[in-house]
Amino acid sequence: MWVYAYGFAPRESFNKIYDTAWQARAQAHCEKAENIRFSFEDLTPMKADDPLALQAKAKIVKAATDALENAINLIAADIPSDAKGQELVPAWIADYRLYISDRRAFEVALQNATTRPFFAESDVEGVPVSERISKFARENDMKTCQAPYDLSV
Repeated sequence: MWVYAYGFAPRESFNKIYDTAWQARAQAHCEKAENIRFSFEDLTPMKADDPLALQAKAKIVKAATDALENAINLIAADIPSDAKGQELVPAWIADYRLYISDRRAFEVALQNATTRPFFAESDVEGVPVSERISKFARENDMKTCQAPYDLSV
């Protein structure tokens, strides 16, 4: 059995699709969204119990999530040409929409909080949705399409 596993078993990832042009287009959309999110970066200390600071952070989260959602909408409108891509990409988009919904819930929590809430993301089949998103992106050479971790700190 080990001989098969190390010598003969296919090494291809389950998530790998073959439409490299689609991958490049998706990567470009994600890179644009990433650059927008990076433009909001503010490393000044924030008091976790200052409602005005939390509301300001909520505005940044909204703008960053808007950029991410716009990229995912553009990617969703672009259907890969290969059968495997046509099968897997809609599930990846659905995971991303769930992640975006989690970000929107965090945005609302920030707007109404008196102390900084924690970002809680959904699990899908026992796996954090961000890990599912990022694994698909990594295995398809779309580094900037990995789930951003800008809310986890």
